[in-house]
Amino acid sequence: MVQRVSTGSPFETDFSYSRAVRHGDTVYVSGTTGYDYASMVMPDGAGDQARNALATIDAALGELGCTIADTVRVVYYVADRSHVEDVVAAVGPVFRTVRPAASMLIVQMIEPGMKIEIEVTARLGASNS
Repeated sequence: MVQRVSTGSPFETDFSYSRAVRHGDTVYVSGTTGYDYASMVMPDGAGDQARNALATIDAALGELGCTIADTVRVVYYVADRSHVEDVVAAVGPVFRTVRPAASMLIVQMIEPGMKIEIEVTARLGASNS
């Protein structure tokens, strides 16, 4: 059985995707930017954007029976090398004990204000193993 979660983001509608998809005990969370999807406001700072993205990711994981602590893989897409320190300061404490496999790429974002996009894969119960 496959379960899907949406945050109501207009990007999900426009690009026809789900925020997260659970298949068996694996949850795939789509690339998530720093918007507060309730207000569609995105802060200026890369660190604040990363914190918003992680909150959105954690909420989507929660709807599918996981938490951010169940993350086994994370990919960071960063708009500019100058944002890396702020991103690391925001995500480091969250994943310090989780220690998922990780990659960070410097990329061009689809909107000029976007500084970070985060994608994760989680496994139900990974935090307990």
